[in-house]
Amino acid sequence: MLKWIQVLWPSFLVAGIAEIVFFTLIDPQELYLLGEPVRLSETATYSIGFFGFWVACAASSLSTLFFQRTAKDINAPQ
Repeated sequence: MLKWIQVLWPSFLVAGIAEIVFFTLIDPQELYLLGEPVRLSETATYSIGFFGFWVACAASSLSTLFFQRTAKDINAPQ
């Protein structure tokens, strides 16, 4: 459980910062997806954007934890 907290909490904070910076520079009504304008409400666009940033940040944190494993951790019998 501690590993999940170490991944999800910092990624939540960074996703919040990324959300603020991204949507300060980009208007949600001007976004295009596959050549078509996004026809969702601003709240839905903000929510989807936040969860997208959160997933990307969590994947980064998970990969860091994955690559920090020692040879002893990898080769230990389970």
